[in-house]
Amino acid sequence: MKKTLAPIILSFFAGLLVAEEKPNILLLCIDDLRPELHCYGVDYIHSPNIDSLAARGVRFDRHYVQAPTCGASRFTLLTGSYGGSNNNALFQRADRVKEDPESVHPSMPAYFRGFGYETVSVGKVSHHPGGLGGKHWADTTILEMPVSWDRHLLPVGAWQHPEGFMHGLANGEIRKNAGEMDVFQSVAGPDTIYPDGLTTEEGIAQLERLAGNPDKPFFLAVGIIRPHLPFGAPEKYMEPYEDTVLPDIPHPEKPEGKTTWHKSGEFMKYNRWGRDPNSDPEFAAEVRKHYAACVSYADAQVGELLETLEKSGADKNTVVVLWGDHGWHLGEHAVWGKHTLFEESLLSPLIVAYPGIPNAGASTKAIAETLDIFPTLCELSDLPLPEYAQGESLLKMIENPASAEGDPAISYHRKSRSIRTDTHRLIVHEDGELELYDHRNKEAETNNLASKEPEVAARLKGLLEERMPAILR
Repeated sequence: MKKTLAPIILSFFAGLLVAEEKPNILLLCIDDLRPELHCYGVDYIHSPNIDSLAARGVRFDRHYVQAPTCGASRFTLLTGSYGGSNNNALFQRADRVKEDPESVHPSMPAYFRGFGYETVSVGKVSHHPGGLGGKHWADTTILEMPVSWDRHLLPVGAWQHPEGFMHGLANGEIRKNAGEMDVFQSVAGPDTIYPDGLTTEEGIAQLERLAGNPDKPFFLAVGIIRPHLPFGAPEKYMEPYEDTVLPDIPHPEKPEGKTTWHKSGEFMKYNRWGRDPNSDPEFAAEVRKHYAACVSYADAQVGELLETLEKSGADKNTVVVLWGDHGWHLGEHAVWGKHTLFEESLLSPLIVAYPGIPNAGASTKAIAETLDIFPTLCELSDLPLPEYAQGESLLKMIENPASAEGDPAISYHRKSRSIRTDTHRLIVHEDGELELYDHRNKEAETNNLASKEPEVAARLKGLLEERMPAILR
């Protein structure tokens, strides 16, 4: 059973001693990455580096995020607690830290920092790349995560500022009016002609620096933006997909009745040359191929970071976690984007690897949540689990991937709530309307059974209300 909130103050850390031989942590955060990877069974995807990480770690096939949007999902990752679906949740938390620091639980990096870790963030780890607010997200006096990182870095390069970096295309192109920026692009050149190439260079520099001090453990988080919109990646990553014949999009029709379906506004506001993927199969295939190219580009960045880790020798004492901040629809339910409570928005990759891991190369179908990453890293680092962490360690799944079980996953978006069990998903809307889907049949999330199976719906609604903390009610 997940934990509920418990008070703790920042001064908890006073007098803590650093334990010997604490493992390093390398946290790789990838934006908008659904399980569109070869190691997750998508055969046409080229993702050799992430596949290699999965081969020496444990892959979670049913990892669900708490919210299908960047800021709220990362809030849970970085605090170990549920939060609302507000994308500015971390900035709201920062305001509370400023007003009354002793009333706010330490973040995950702050907690590790209190045990002697050097904590460094590079790229998009919190909601804003670089972790700042204000104009163009570049005001150094407005921190998204105060009292958390020793260094919070973003090399903006030709993109001028973090906001330009976030939505940048090749060679410094900045999004001003989204309607004038192409929804996808593939330009010849090195990885650094797109923003993630600079993030990787800085990540490598920090990794080399941190690994050069073996007497101090590090917590390094690197955030890769692609495959976030717009779908831009160097041409070499698009080439393998040019002649690929893609499988059909499953359940591509707009759902009937009340759901969290939306009009794909984030996607549709870009320049699409007057084309709509919901009615233009050729254009839909182009979009999917450019998404795939961005996945391969992100995979290459992961590969460079892991190669640096190995060359440094720090890989012998480092826990590596690869995490996707949420899923992304590629035409399922006639959606091109995230922001729904369907499976496609909430399911994302999670891979954990470390030296001596049992069952290397295995996968588990036990349900895991982003909420569980904080306590997992605490257990792997032999740190006491803070009382306020609301998840549970995934170590039992790592040690016994075939038979371990996980709690149902709780997710939320706006005023709607969802619970995903081993067999069903229930969605509860603010007005009380229900969606009930049975994943044991092929229709899955295309056939709402709430009116046909009211007893099941009522049972799951009760479980959702029991599990859901008061802050989300």
